[in-house]
Amino acid sequence: MPAPAPVPRGTRPRNRRELILAAATDLFAKHGFAKVGMSDLADAVGISPSALYRHFTGKQDVLATILARGLETARDLVLGLDLADPDPAAVAAVLAARALDQRHLPLMWQREARDLAPEAYQPLRQMVGEIGRGLTGYVRTVRPDLAGPAADLLTWSLLAVLTSPSFHHLDLPRPAHEDLLAGLVRTVLATELPATDVHSTGGPDLRIHDALAPASRREELLLQAVRMFAAHGYTQVSIEDIGKAVGISGPSVYNHWPTKADLLITTMRRGAAALAMDVATTYRLATDAADALRRLVRAYMTVSFTQPEIIGLLITDIDHLPEGERHAARRAQHDFVSEWVHLLRLDQPQLDATAARIRVHAVLSVVNDIARIAHLRQDPAMPGATETICISLLGLPRPDPGPGG
Repeated sequence: MPAPAPVPRGTRPRNRRELILAAATDLFAKHGFAKVGMSDLADAVGISPSALYRHFTGKQDVLATILARGLETARDLVLGLDLADPDPAAVAAVLAARALDQRHLPLMWQREARDLAPEAYQPLRQMVGEIGRGLTGYVRTVRPDLAGPAADLLTWSLLAVLTSPSFHHLDLPRPAHEDLLAGLVRTVLATELPATDVHSTGGPDLRIHDALAPASRREELLLQAVRMFAAHGYTQVSIEDIGKAVGISGPSVYNHWPTKADLLITTMRRGAAALAMDVATTYRLATDAADALRRLVRAYMTVSFTQPEIIGLLITDIDHLPEGERHAARRAQHDFVSEWVHLLRLDQPQLDATAARIRVHAVLSVVNDIARIAHLRQDPAMPGATETICISLLGLPRPDPGPGG
């Protein structure tokens, strides 16, 4: 939804409600719900703050309306797919076009929906469930060879690819962007997953057990803070909440952490450092660019599957960092992606730099989303299957399993 030009004060356009929604969509997507006030919305459309309340009961009402409209459109599209003639190429093209039309929606859903009251959030969550079930039905029609968990994996990977443009600002000419995204959708749908039973224990076991607690109170507080920030959002969690979670008073937390922001800063720094170390290790051990990319996929999956809350915070709460830390975190993310792009173009020199970066973002989005879906993350077969999808999206051949493989 493009942001309209502000109208002169004193005029009353018939579409003022639509102007407010368009301006709010732009402001929420750029700055985050928590940092945008009703006065900001009013300024964007050239009216007084009090005039906004003729159209909406408050900022939450504006957000809920934006999300509801976007999700309803996506749901109707998915539920309207013709399962009697499920042409993957045609469906991929339609889904890719819609994803680019609404590229603001996934980020707003993941980052902002936590700020909604339960009565506003639940109907939206139900629509998301309908979209997921509709896409699963389509995947099972196209890929009748897949069992339940494997079909779920392909569905969520498909969604991750489609939503990945929401998490970057890269653009190609619209036809080329649609073709690239549709091609990635087709790649996911066509991926042959490993013949691994759902209950297999082969491959790395990345399930989270949480059976042990840190000896250090400082580490215990950080662990609880990360979980609570990821579940409820940084702004919704207080120092008192964090202290209570470990059995101490709120003021006692300050004996270990000077401010709540220090907990978030430390979390982001550790996440960035872990990813940077994986890149450095990869360059020391890889035999060529393709091998390096496979190693990066596995390393990123290990971090994401074992620390899904930190990965989530890197996506949804980075804007709550102080300016200097925010800049450093974004630079670290950019540099991390750039190493993937560098290796991908070494392996496939014909790839355009922007197209390669879009492809890498799609891969990272798949890992991020699967890692944060508990029933998939806890399935021992999922790391190997997810790796296979990522390798396919990067255009790499599957490695030869060797004798007896």
